[in-house]
Amino acid sequence: MTIPGIGRTAVREAVNKAWDVAIAGEIFIDHVFSGFERWPQPGTEYFTEDYVREVGGGAAITCCALARLGARVAIFGVVGEQDDWLRRRLQEYGVGLDGLQQSACGTAISVSISTREDRSFLTWPGANRDLEAYLSDRRTHDRLAQAHHVHLALPLKRSLAAELIPQLRAAHCTLSLDVGHQPEWLRDPANLATCREVDYFFPNELEGRLMTGLTDPEEILRELRRRGIEGAVLKLGPAGAAALDGDGICRATPPRVEAVDTTGAGDAFDAGFLRAVVQGLSLSGMLRYGCICGALSTRSAGALSALPSAEEFGKYQTTEER
Repeated sequence: MTIPGIGRTAVREAVNKAWDVAIAGEIFIDHVFSGFERWPQPGTEYFTEDYVREVGGGAAITCCALARLGARVAIFGVVGEQDDWLRRRLQEYGVGLDGLQQSACGTAISVSISTREDRSFLTWPGANRDLEAYLSDRRTHDRLAQAHHVHLALPLKRSLAAELIPQLRAAHCTLSLDVGHQPEWLRDPANLATCREVDYFFPNELEGRLMTGLTDPEEILRELRRRGIEGAVLKLGPAGAAALDGDGICRATPPRVEAVDTTGAGDAFDAGFLRAVVQGLSLSGMLRYGCICGALSTRSAGALSALPSAEEFGKYQTTEER
């Protein structure tokens, strides 16, 4: 059995498009506070020297990682009108901003507070509340269709998916989906149709368990296939990733690195995998590229700081191929 997307390489070569990959999803400005010895109590004030402001959200992380790897990539999302810092930060990574929509509401904010043992988040959705309307606009569909591959990094409503996906298919786009940890979406039978309609669906191991009630990775993948999801790619954290190739299972393991922070590693995996997709590699190559990019992204704190350059990625790629 041919894995979805592989047979579309010839179409990619024959059609001239603006981008290799367009990525749609929520965008955040993350404020990350860490280094607390104990959890802040009500009515008290705690100080820390460990703070960073960074672009966040799966769409932005995957975009930045792909751009670092040399892909022509554009991000599609909604941000505040005055957030010039966010735009400059994305441009530093080489991300195309043609797909950004401005909103009078400010860019979404996420605040992370962590001790050595635990971490909590405070989130304000901001401009992301306008994302569904933006992605429902036919003009947005036409702009997304200017990419060879479209990656949807959000829990896409079924009604929107039924409208958007056929139009992108008609424009010869290959498609992938990563909804993140969204238990309600993953358990909703209506969304199985969306997972079937994309070329690649990227759940992690926990999300695969939520969908199937199973624990063994191969059993999860076979159950997803039984439900009609042919392109499931299961992310297994330190154990790598797996997917079904024909009647057998294909696995890849990450290179050994000293992991400091796993934030965004799954989104970086998506980037490595999609780099291989647009290059027309085999499924084993796609999994291997995903594992390399995901592992390298964990070498320092924050989701973006350790994303590999194309040159650095190439060194690990060569090592893995020996």
